[in-house]
This record gives sequence, structure tokens and C-alpha cells, in this order.
Amino acid sequence: MKLTVPELSLIVLIGSSGSGKSTFAKKHFKPTEVISSDFCRGLVSDDENDQTVTDTAFEVLHYIVSKRLQLGKLTVVDATNVQESARKPLIQIAKDYHCFPVAVVFNLPEKVCRERNKNRTDRQVEDYVIRKHTQQLRKSLKGLQKEGFRYVYVLNSPEEVEEAEFEIQPLWNNKKDEHGPFDIIGDIHGCYDELKMLLEKLGYIIEETADNTESYGYRVTHPEGRKAVFLGDLVDRGPKITEVLKLVMSMVKSGNALCVPGNHDIKLLKKLKGSNVHITHGLDRTLAQLERETPEFIEEVKAFVDGLVSHYLLDDGKLVVAHAGMKEELQGRGSGRVREFALYGETTGETDEYGLPVRYDWASDYRGKALVVYGHTPQAEVLKMNNTINIDTGCVFGGKLTAYRYPEREFVEVKALKTYYEPAKPFLPEEDKPDVFEVREDNDILDINDVLGKRIIGTGLMGNITVHEENSIAALEVMSRFAADPHWLIYLPPTMSPSETSKEEGMLEHPAEAFEYYRTRGVARVVCEQKHMGSRAVVIVCKDSQAAAKRFGVTDGTSGICYTRTGRHFFDNMDLEAALIDRVRKALDRSGFWNDFNTDWVCLDCELMPWSAKAQVLLKDQYSAVGISGRVALDEAVMQITRTSMNKTVSFDVGKSVSGQNADINALLQRFTKRSEMIRKYVEAYRRYCWPVNSIDDLKLAPFHILATEGKVHSDKDHLWHMDTIAKYCAQGDSLIIATEHILVDVTDTESVTEGIKWWEDLTASGGEGMVVKPFDFIVKKGRELLQPAVKCRGKEYLRIIYGPEYTMAENIERLRNRAVGKKRSLAIREFALGMEALERFVRNEPLYRVHECVFGVLALESEPVDPRL
Repeated sequence: MKLTVPELSLIVLIGSSGSGKSTFAKKHFKPTEVISSDFCRGLVSDDENDQTVTDTAFEVLHYIVSKRLQLGKLTVVDATNVQESARKPLIQIAKDYHCFPVAVVFNLPEKVCRERNKNRTDRQVEDYVIRKHTQQLRKSLKGLQKEGFRYVYVLNSPEEVEEAEFEIQPLWNNKKDEHGPFDIIGDIHGCYDELKMLLEKLGYIIEETADNTESYGYRVTHPEGRKAVFLGDLVDRGPKITEVLKLVMSMVKSGNALCVPGNHDIKLLKKLKGSNVHITHGLDRTLAQLERETPEFIEEVKAFVDGLVSHYLLDDGKLVVAHAGMKEELQGRGSGRVREFALYGETTGETDEYGLPVRYDWASDYRGKALVVYGHTPQAEVLKMNNTINIDTGCVFGGKLTAYRYPEREFVEVKALKTYYEPAKPFLPEEDKPDVFEVREDNDILDINDVLGKRIIGTGLMGNITVHEENSIAALEVMSRFAADPHWLIYLPPTMSPSETSKEEGMLEHPAEAFEYYRTRGVARVVCEQKHMGSRAVVIVCKDSQAAAKRFGVTDGTSGICYTRTGRHFFDNMDLEAALIDRVRKALDRSGFWNDFNTDWVCLDCELMPWSAKAQVLLKDQYSAVGISGRVALDEAVMQITRTSMNKTVSFDVGKSVSGQNADINALLQRFTKRSEMIRKYVEAYRRYCWPVNSIDDLKLAPFHILATEGKVHSDKDHLWHMDTIAKYCAQGDSLIIATEHILVDVTDTESVTEGIKWWEDLTASGGEGMVVKPFDFIVKKGRELLQPAVKCRGKEYLRIIYGPEYTMAENIERLRNRAVGKKRSLAIREFALGMEALERFVRNEPLYRVHECVFGVLALESEPVDPRL
């Protein structure tokens, strides 16, 4: 006996104790799919036989069932369920989550149940209980479908139970195995000429044939095997409704098209079936045109519309098509409410001044992963909001007929040849606009509800990354009060970990440890890049302001931005920012970058110098204050000790700062002279990275990553490619933009390692900050471990700025050797994964709130407690 059940079902086993329900469930279903009342009793009381906790146990059972169905998991309830009162809440849960309730009834003889009950070792019940169960079950048999069970299977003997086999049937709307490519076409409303023009523009070959019975007079093919998807509302209002029906029906019948129903199509179906419907909104035109057709064709139209499925899930569930849209919680479900939403959307029950229903704006709250393409509500232009696209551009009202090409994410349109029907509610502009295709993108920026509380963000590189609530609160403050226009914020760079603490005497960092990190993890080649002592900057440059408006939704006339690691404008002076963007754009114009990369924009990861351009307040309030006061105090101390030493050597109590109670005055002089030299080195160290900035010519920009261009994140390119490409396209003919010095080191070759160390020593000896060591490939994973994208190795004198003037004193450096880089590295790798995920989402044209989820995550992680000196 074959039991066919939909893939998303609530299967309720109904039968007396001893009927074999639990054995049956174990045979046919996964252990996780079966929720039994006995198991829930054990959960709440540690005793599966404790009948006193039955009510509590069923509360738990109902809760688990609800959560499984919410997540779209087939679920089996193993309990007696012989009373209608026990089945009623289960049927309601199935309805709440738009799932099919299925009853599997074990209608076995009472004698069989009693015998099996006596042989049970876990729990036995009295015979009268089995008798009562059997009686209740038989009273219920005839009414199960009336109760709400969509499928009822009755097993009348042990043999039928043994022979039963389940067939899990995909839902009609489940076409996840179809991956396209698709051409999704908006509301047609009888605009046959425009439909034909659009299909031909999309590359379809339309042949008219003499066979009107099998193919309705059409043969439609596409040389690339593309499939059309029609969003319904084929009928009403337009001039050639039957021609549209024949063309679409032929394409669906031949398998090169899918179609979902629109509300106008369903209204026509009701009329053809004899229902009393109002002949309004263009239905009269449909009926008049159908009167010229044969009764056989009208019956075929009825069968065609009647067989249309409310919505489809395509491409592994990444694409959803429905006439009026589809909420996330309804996608892939089957119920009357799902069908109603697909046809009409969600309405308030009110009407506006035009007599049209007032609809809830479901798309503004949509946060689903699947892209939803829909129509139903005519718009002057395509409307993109969050991860939804409305492509009903009102062809029948004189607008356009629009198609969305998937996965290309491109729009193709044809203008209406004329206005065939005046809309009840005007939506087209009063004056004719230039014949330029536009896409209106409504605000889809991160909402506060997307970031409050603990967040778990999925990434392609590291799986799920957790952002804790307390970190989110700190990031929310920065993002809401100080961030630049969020349309630009598609990426925040990660922090960077230093190398392990060096074993070299008097040093904290040395290239040997950086090379060792990668060598021991199987990375043979690394790229060493000069570390510029500036400030990290993300620079986005568009070809022009029109490109900025189109791709980033920025409408203030700007064509780029330079922002910091925390998403703030790098410059307070916007004229300086505009000048910087203009210089970079001109360099890209000259080098042919836009054509070579087939892009109108680029995102660059850079270092901007001097350090003082951004750190002026830090220099003034911290570094300069320490330097001046230290020099004055120590110079005076050295002078006074020197005068004393010229007279005589004395012994005195110098306290705990000097070893021993009676230090020689010369030793004291030596110590303070050394400290004075250290403070001078400290001042010299930070002064190297400071100079006045009076104009754009006083800045230096050093890009080191071409992060992304249109349709592409360049993380698949190695670091030498980034260095060479930047030198070729950016750092040519403009003193503002400089290429970064770099070398390639084989960490498995002693001679190459020695050369790398020597290169670092030369850099730091001449005042350089140090270098950044990166694996040759941009992204490296060893098994499940994602390696550090970069490890910094800073010079001895530069670290004096970080750890203080006297950090090289023996007692200080030994204490500092206990520093641990574990937390810093964990933070760096998580922020890197989030940054790459943000870029990937942006180039895939995902909603901006999805991009900002990752950007916000990086900002939130920055508030984790990690030693800032690292």
C-alpha cells in the first residue's frame, strides 16, 4: 500500500495503544522527524510513563511541532490521537504554518492491540484502555476529512501496516531543480503585440503554425534554451487577449515557459465556471473576445488557468515568482491563504479614493534570502525594494512591458504602442520622459530591528559569525551618529594581527615569526608589502555621478567617497575629498581602467598619508604632549645630575626605581641619559609620519587592493596581481597615487627568507614602519581553517610610538613579551570574512540591508576587548 504525502506535511499517527505506531514510525522516518508523546513526558518528568504530566508533555510536543513546521520540516506525531480534541490543535498548527495535515490510521482489531500490549516490556496499559481507544478511533473514522485532514490513510490489518510504503511528493510549487536561465515577464493584460516584440527582443523565435489544436498556432523556441516565466494577469483590458492566451498556453505546453495565475485570470475562471462575478476592470473585453472562439478552446482556457500553481520556487529556492509577491514565511507552502497572497498581496480591507484596495507594503519589511519577482501593482518604473522586484510597468495603461533576465539580473523592456485602458489610479508621469530605462530603488538600508540583540551572520568563508548584543549597541551608536551616507558603505576593512612575539633580543616583532606562521600552515610563498604609516582608507570611485546614482543610489551629485575603517568621512573638508576622488578618477580614465574591467565603479583598499591628516587630535593630545613633557623633564634631570656628578660622587636613597639603595651618581646619570635618548627617538618616530596638509598635493594615496568592480570581487586574484594592476592603472602620471614596494619570499627557502628579513631591516632602518606579510593567494583555507589574510611586522622604532618611549628597557620588554595575539587574530579573521561577504553580496545586487548586515558586523566586532597596541 503506497501512502503519498506532500514533502511538507504534518503526519498524525492515530491508533490505540499496542497498534504499532512507534514501530511503524521508526521504520519509515528519521528519528528527528518523529515527536512522540512518551518522549515529551520523559523530557518534562524523566519518566515516559508518568501520565500526571500529560498536559505539560503535549504543550512541549505542540511547541516542537510548531518550530519544525515553521522551518519547513516534515514532522510525525506519535501519540494515540484517537480523540478529536487531541487532533484539533495539531490540525490548527498545520494550518498556521500552511502545511498539509495527514492522518495515518491504525484501525487494527482490538484483539491484536491487546496481545501486542501484553508483550510490551516498556509500558503496558489495562485492557479497558485499549477498548476505549478502539471505540473512540472508530467513531472518528468518517469525520477525519471534515476535521481538516487533507490526506487520510486507513490501515485495517497488520499486513497492510507491514506493506505500507511512503512516497514523499514534492509540492507543486517546488521547482528548485530548475536553474534557468529565465526571462520573467510582468502583467500582459492582452497586449499581444508588445509581448511578441518583447519575446523577440529576448531572443525567442516565434513561428506561427497551422496547427491550432496541439500548439494553438504557435511554435516558440529559444536558441540558448531559456525559459519564460509569466507572472499572470494575461487577460482583461487589452486588445488581443485570446492571442496572448494562445501564445502563453503554447509555450507552457511545450515546456519552454512557466506561468502563475493573476487575480484577473482567476476571476475569468470563476466566470467561465458559472460563478456570479462583477463584469468590471476589463473582464467584458475578455468575454467579448472569447465569444469568437470555439467551445473547445474555452474549455482549454478553463483547464489551463485552473491548473496554474500560486507561485514557484526556482533555482534551489533562491528565486520566487508570484503574481502579487510572496512573504518569506509563505514561500514553498500550500494553503488557501498562500494562494490568496500570491493573487492579491495583503490588503487592509479598506479602499482608497480611487476605489482600489489599500495594500500592506509587505516588500518594505521583506528580509528573505530568496529574490521575489512579482507584478500586480503597476509602477511607472521597475521597483526594487529589499530583495524584491516589481516588474509590472503598466503596459496596458500606456507604460511598458518589462522582463527580468535571471540570473543575469538585467531588465529588458518595450514601450506600449498605445494606451489601451485608462487606469483608475494614475501612475505614469504627466509629461513624457526621455526614453531611458530606469529602476526605482526604495530605501532598503539596514533597519534597527536588523541589528538589535545577538546576531548570527552567515558568511561564505567562515560559516556563521556571532555578534553579541553588547557589541551591537556600540556599533549602533557609531553607525547612526557618525557614519557617512550608508549607500556608500559596502565594505569595512578588518583589523590586522601582528606576528608572534619575536625571540630576538630587544625586539617584539621580527619577520621570522611572520614567515613561520605561514610556513607551518603549508603556505610556501608570501608577498611582503611595505607598510605605509598612514591611515586606512576605503576609496570608492565611480566613472561619473550618473554611475554613482545608478549603482549606489547616491543622488547628491557626488561620484565617490573616501571613508575610514569605521565608516566615517575621512576628511572634514568635503572639497578635499572631491579633489581626491577626481584625481583618482582621472588616473583611471587615462589608463583605460573602465573599459578593461567593464565597470563604472571600483572599490579600493588604501593607505592615506600622512598619518597626521587623520590623527591630528591624537598627535596633539597624546603623542606630542608625551614627547614635549618627557623631553623637558628628562633633559632637566640629566642636566641637574650632570652638575652634581661634576662635583662629586654621592650615594643616596633613590627608592624602588633603582636597583639597590645606594646607587652611584654615574649610574643614575647613565640611566637618565638613556631615557632622554629614548624620548627623543619617540618624538623622531612619530614626526616621520607627519607633515602639513594644505592642499590635495600634500597627500599620498597608496592603494593595495582592488577589492571589487561591477559584478566581481577580486579576491580570486593573488596579491602580486593586485600590486601589478594598481601600478599599471592607478599609480601612473599622478604624484598623489603611489605604488607599494613589495617582494616575493619563499618561506621554505633559507636564502629567500634571509633576503626578506634584510628587506625589512632596510625599510625599518630608514624610518619605515615595517611590512605586511600576506599569503600569495588572497584567500587561503587549510581544511576548515581560514588563514590570516595578512600579518604585520613592525619595526623596533615604530613600536616605540605604540608601546611608549621606554618599552625597550629590559624590564619593560620582558613584560611585554607576554602579550598574546590569539584574540586579535580571531577578531581579524572574523572581520575579514564579514568584509568579503559584504562585497560579495553587493556585487550580487543583494539588498543593501544584506550588505550592511556584514558591514555592521565588522563595526560591532571592533568593540570587542582586545589590546589596542596589537
